[in-house]
Amino acid sequence: MRLICLTLLLTVFQVFCVADSSNWSRFRGPNGTGISDSKNIPLKFSNTENVLWKLPLSEVGNSAPVVWGNHLFLHSSLPDGSKRSLQCIDSLNGKVLWEKSFSANVAKTHIRNSLASCTPATDGERVYNIIWDGKNIALYAHDFKGNEVWKKDLGAFNSQHGPGHSPIVHNNKVIFNNDQDGSAQLLAFDSKTGNIVWEIPRKAFRACYSTPLLNTIEGGKQELLVATSAGITSYDADKGLENWNYTWTFSKNPLRTVASPVVTSGVVLACSGDGAGDRHLIAVKLGGKGDVTSSNLLWENRKIFPYVPSMITRQEYVFSITDKGMAMCHMAIDGKEVWNERLDSPVTASPLMIDGNIFAFGENGDVYIFQATGSFKMVSKNSLGEPVFSTPAVANDRLYIRGKNHLYCIGKPLK
Repeated sequence: MRLICLTLLLTVFQVFCVADSSNWSRFRGPNGTGISDSKNIPLKFSNTENVLWKLPLSEVGNSAPVVWGNHLFLHSSLPDGSKRSLQCIDSLNGKVLWEKSFSANVAKTHIRNSLASCTPATDGERVYNIIWDGKNIALYAHDFKGNEVWKKDLGAFNSQHGPGHSPIVHNNKVIFNNDQDGSAQLLAFDSKTGNIVWEIPRKAFRACYSTPLLNTIEGGKQELLVATSAGITSYDADKGLENWNYTWTFSKNPLRTVASPVVTSGVVLACSGDGAGDRHLIAVKLGGKGDVTSSNLLWENRKIFPYVPSMITRQEYVFSITDKGMAMCHMAIDGKEVWNERLDSPVTASPLMIDGNIFAFGENGDVYIFQATGSFKMVSKNSLGEPVFSTPAVANDRLYIRGKNHLYCIGKPLK
């Protein structure tokens, strides 16, 4: 009973900690959960209805927007690949405050990837972004006026698909899981100086793109959870020391992690897959010391879970949208299917949960909203009229959606 109570307490604590209606500081928002507590996002909208502003985009990219106060940051590339950019946009009115340009070249990517797919992260003082010039990657830090504070060259990026992995910020450290074909390191940099705080080698397979997340454990400490083809590893979030590790076992070739891991009810869940359609989800019990491969696997599924879109958790439930557009709900503790429903579009962007509703963003520009409960109930279906591949952001009671041609600010008009 004590363990159950502790698990429930930690689950509530995690949900409470991610609730933040003012900032969306990294990929999938506060701590990467994709969850917002905003109660003022309209459930009905289009490319004209409940649009507070709409900014035409001359550049392209799958990078998600991030927001701190009235500063929205967007990473993009010219369509011909000759330049990358970091824009700072006023989140209240859509005006471009400043733009930084980076020389670059066109390079090969996966057909669903882009030349600008790495999402920035911010701590309210600086914005940190991975820039790929077509060959090498570098981590940049800019202040909120657009001044370059520091830069770290990270060398060539090797992958048939191009980069798409994103940094996070924790306790004055910029943490970046630099996973590539044949090379993998977990890196931490001092957020003020760019100096390396720690560098941890990881077993390399094919490049992975999942973004690490933080989990609060007993005693109020935080563990950093990293999921790649190598498995799931828990690190001390401050010191970089390994707590425990689960090694992923595949029936055939190792699969790639693109979707980010999620946590609920004392379980961490991670998905992997490939372009051929192979899939593998693992649900691993949190906790332990050292190698927990033989003891901590609770369940797995090799058939139906997503490859690219990340999942959403709420209490005992796990909600997911597959790449082909199947919406599903499962029990986190044992994988039992609760329901599944077909949507009308393939999906690349990760869904969000806003005030207890799941927002699923179709590649065709349709946005499906349904309740995050144990029974499926569609709330509304909305259309932006242009493709959406980027995961949106929620901040200041506004929903920011990057379409192919426009950046939309969705919200209730001020009275």
